[in-house]
Amino acid sequence: MIENALVDWSRAQFALTAGYHWIFVPLTLGLAVIMASMETLYVIKKDEFWKNTAKFWMKLFAINFAVGIATGIILEFEFGTNWSNYSWFVGDIFGAPLAIEGILAFFMEATFFAIMFFGWNKVSKGTHLFATWMTGIGAGISAIWILVANSWMQHPVGMEFNPDTVRHEMVDFWALVLNPVAIVKFFHSVTSGWMTGAIFVIGISSWYLIKKREVRFALASIRVASIVGIIGTLLLMWSGDGSAIHVAEYQPMKLAAAEGLERGGAGAPFSVVPGVEIPKLLSILATHDAEGVVPGIEELKAEGEEKMAKGKVALDAFKQYRQLKDTDPAQAAEARKVLEENVDYFGYGYIESADELVPNVPLVYWSFRVMVGLGGFLLFLMILVLWAERKGKMSKWTWLQWVALCSIPLVYLAGQAGWIVAEVGRQPWVIEGLLPTKAAVSSVSVGAVQTTFFLFVAIFTLFLAIEIRILLKAIQKGPEGV
Repeated sequence: MIENALVDWSRAQFALTAGYHWIFVPLTLGLAVIMASMETLYVIKKDEFWKNTAKFWMKLFAINFAVGIATGIILEFEFGTNWSNYSWFVGDIFGAPLAIEGILAFFMEATFFAIMFFGWNKVSKGTHLFATWMTGIGAGISAIWILVANSWMQHPVGMEFNPDTVRHEMVDFWALVLNPVAIVKFFHSVTSGWMTGAIFVIGISSWYLIKKREVRFALASIRVASIVGIIGTLLLMWSGDGSAIHVAEYQPMKLAAAEGLERGGAGAPFSVVPGVEIPKLLSILATHDAEGVVPGIEELKAEGEEKMAKGKVALDAFKQYRQLKDTDPAQAAEARKVLEENVDYFGYGYIESADELVPNVPLVYWSFRVMVGLGGFLLFLMILVLWAERKGKMSKWTWLQWVALCSIPLVYLAGQAGWIVAEVGRQPWVIEGLLPTKAAVSSVSVGAVQTTFFLFVAIFTLFLAIEIRILLKAIQKGPEGV
C-alpha cells in the first residue's frame, strides 16, 4: 500500500536524521564536562599544563558542536515537512519546549561558546571558566527542553482535546515540564553523554600512549575522563532503573517487547538471552516487587482490543459532533459528552488490528541487550583504566590501550541501541495512546520522501566524514604546550 510505504519511508528518514544527530549530541554533553573539569584544575592549580590540556579537548568539542547543530536544525524542520498532521494535532504543546530550547538554550550556548573559544587571554581566568561551564550547562538546558518534548510523546500530560479545532491544547505547562518521564529521561540521556565523552577521551588518549606521544597529557586526560565517566555511568544506571518503572507503568507494551515476554504474570523472569532467564528479576526491575505483575504481549493485545472499541466510539462521536454542532446543538452536546468519556482512547480508533500494537520485538529485544551489555562492559573498562592509571600500568599495558581505543565505536553503538528501544519500542504510536504513526504523516508523495532520504544520507555522511577528517587532523597534530 502507498500509505504504508509513505509511513515507512517517513519513519526511515526521521530515524536517519535522529540517528546521525545523536552521534554528535552525546559527545558534546560529555566533552563539555570533561574540558570544564580540566579548566577548573588549571584555575585551582595555576598550572599551564591543565590549560593546554583543556584547550585541546575544547578544540575537538568545537568541531563536534558545529556539525551537531546542522543535523539538529534539519531534524526539527522534518516535523513540518514529513509530519505535518502531527504538528497540527499537537503543535501548541510540542512546539512550546522546542521554542524555548531555541530561544534560551541556543543563544545561551552561542554566547558563552564565543567567550570560551575566543576569550583566552581576553577575559579573566574566572570569567573564562564561568563561560566554559555555562557552555556545558547550555547544552544541558537544550537537552532538557528537547527531552521534555520527547517525553511528552512517551507519556502525554497537561493537555485537553478541543474538537472544534481538532487539536490537543496545553492546559498545564508545568505538568509538561515536570513530567516524571522527562526528568528521568533527562538524567539518562545526559549521563549517557558523560559516558560517551569519557570513552572518547580515554580512547584518543590511549592512541597517544600507543604512539608513545604526550604521555603526561594522555594519562592526565584518562584520569579525569575516567572519573567523569564512572560517575556518569553510575547515574545512568540509577536513571535507567527509574526509566524501567515508568516504562512498566506508562508503556507496558514497550517493556514486554524489550523482554520478548509473550505472556506475563506475577514474578516475571528477566530474559538474559533467549533460553536464559533470571527468575523474578523483571518484576523486581519493573515494579520493585519480586511478585509484581508484569503483563505480556498477549495480555496487552487483549487490553488493546478493548481500547480499540472505545477508540471507535470516540471517533464516531467526534464525527457526529462535527456534523451536528451547527445544525443540532442538543445532539452535538450529547456526542461531545460521549467523546469526552472516551477521548483517552481516541488514537486507538485508527488501529485496525491488535497486532499493530506490537512493535518490532526482535529489534527492541536485542537493542536493549546491546545497550545494557555494552554499558556494563564500558563501566568495567573505565574502572580498570582508572585503576591502571593510578597504579602506573596504563602506559605499559599496550593491550588495554588498544581495547580502550577500539571501544570508541562501542559507546556510540550503545547510545544508538538505547534510542532504538525508546523510539521503536513505542510503535505504532507517535504520541503514546493518542496518535498512531500512520495518522501523523504529511500528505506528500512517497517519491519525494525517498528522494530526500537518499539526499540526507549523502549530506549527513559527508558531514560525518568531514568531521572525522578534521578530528583526526587535530588529534594527529596533538595538544600544544604539554
